[in-house]
Amino acid sequence: MQQEEVDIYIEAAKEGMDHAVEHLQKELLKIRAGKATPDMLSGLTVPYYGSQTPLNQVANVSTSDSRTLVIQPWEKSMIQPIEKAIMEANLGFTPQNDGEVIRINIPALTEDRRKQLVKQAKAAAEDSKVGLRSARRDAMEQIKKAVKDGYPEDMGKRMEEEVENMTKSYSSKIDKLVEGKEKDIMTI
Repeated sequence: MQQEEVDIYIEAAKEGMDHAVEHLQKELLKIRAGKATPDMLSGLTVPYYGSQTPLNQVANVSTSDSRTLVIQPWEKSMIQPIEKAIMEANLGFTPQNDGEVIRINIPALTEDRRKQLVKQAKAAAEDSKVGLRSARRDAMEQIKKAVKDGYPEDMGKRMEEEVENMTKSYSSKIDKLVEGKEKDIMTI
């Protein structure tokens, strides 16, 4: 068992943890914090010539003010499918179309809704932490296996410590991201 192989396990764990943090960042963008952002519709797909296509590939999504999203389809025939997809996504707001564009007025958040959004953010963070623990577990198993196959035990312990420290570092990154989002949501 060579040092390079153990380094590969550590690198794989780091990539898994990076992926967990990136995924959380994308999920937090979808959680609205009282102001309109095009990211609120980032996961939305619409039927376009027989296949589900991301909204941003069939329309321009922008904000006209802090509480209004404007969706400008590139083809007029797409207004109805976009409107229907927004309604079916159950995002908590109603689209209004004037034949040219679709407008979505974002209602002000109530205290209860803010608390629900904070819970949603914390749940997304917990999912990301599960991803961290999974990456850590995989790396630890590989290191233990390497020690069993003849890798020096003291080096194995050092590698396990490195993985553990990396896990703690990424966990605190996740906590900071959620803390920032919670502050953003609770600010009126």
